[in-house]
Amino acid sequence: MPYHNVEQLTVPDRVDSGRMPPVARAALVLGLIYVFLVGVSSLESGIKLLGADVQETLFSTVRNPLAGLFVGILGTVLVQSSSASTSVIVGLVASGVLGFEFAVPMVMGANIGTTVTNTLVSLAHLRRSAEFMRAFAAAVVHDFFNVVIVLVLLPLELLTGAISGLAERITEPLVGAAGTEWRSPIKGLVKQPVGWLEDLWSGFGANGDALGTLLVVCGVATVLLALAFVTKNMRRLVAQRVEHSLNMALGKGSGIVALLVGLVITISVQSSSITTSMLIPLSAAGVLTLRNAYPVTLGANVGTTITALLAALATSRPEALTIALVHTLFNIGGILLLYPITALRQIPIRGAEILARLAVDRRLLAVAYVAGMFIAVPFIGVALLS
Repeated sequence: MPYHNVEQLTVPDRVDSGRMPPVARAALVLGLIYVFLVGVSSLESGIKLLGADVQETLFSTVRNPLAGLFVGILGTVLVQSSSASTSVIVGLVASGVLGFEFAVPMVMGANIGTTVTNTLVSLAHLRRSAEFMRAFAAAVVHDFFNVVIVLVLLPLELLTGAISGLAERITEPLVGAAGTEWRSPIKGLVKQPVGWLEDLWSGFGANGDALGTLLVVCGVATVLLALAFVTKNMRRLVAQRVEHSLNMALGKGSGIVALLVGLVITISVQSSSITTSMLIPLSAAGVLTLRNAYPVTLGANVGTTITALLAALATSRPEALTIALVHTLFNIGGILLLYPITALRQIPIRGAEILARLAVDRRLLAVAYVAGMFIAVPFIGVALLS
């Protein structure tokens, strides 16, 4: 198919730039990022206010690292955003409630859980066999890659602490050692609105655990809403440029360029789900091959970690920055492990192709895969390991 016809086959729900001028929309995005940071700070403050008994109850289901992995998958599937779930994990680590031994596998689980979105998008092509096979393969290659790197890097981390150890060594010269506090340049800016929120709820008679619970609820709600609106407005701000750049880079078949495009787009729109979901209709139409679409998902994996790093700036504990860096190092390490070596790079691709061929012959298998991979298996895992 000639490349100049790509425009006719790109994402059908392209969002118009709207009536708001780009400068105003960019300012709105900056404001929403500030609101997001206020939400993270509220979450941290609320958990600190909760009593030790409540904290233990909140995490009594996570008794070992594998349970943490499954909780990370389920939590991310529920909110449909690894950015949101890892930001919450950062807040919990910052509050001192959640330790590295559970937070690290939770972050890895979030990496798997976030792939559910583009897999669901591929099911829209279920009625057309050829399109569905291409779309489903492009979606599940992301699943296979993330599962493979978890199978390799999680045991390595549990046995040696290599990833968290490296993250701690990076954190210490930046903000200090674990157990200390550092003066974040953003902390003071976001703390004042949280103080107003505390005063508001205290005025209604809330205190102690009740006040802590309200701050946690407000924090989580603010994080989720702010991320949703940041994504929506960034999508409107850069959508047309993003689609054009994506098609140009991937059409040339350059793996490194495609990886960088995935990284930049995901940082721009603050959502790996948007980046990877954009690939599905392009792949279904045959505009992109699986091997051209594959590296952009790897770039998206790294790009999505910027949110957790940003969230860490709203906290006062070095551990928060460390767990955010763990997320980044985990994804970069996975790319360095699998992508440069041809035989290893082919593993997720071949797995995706095999599963896609099976799913075309048995359509219910695709639905069963989604339900089993993202709901049943992690739910059973949590139930058995908790």
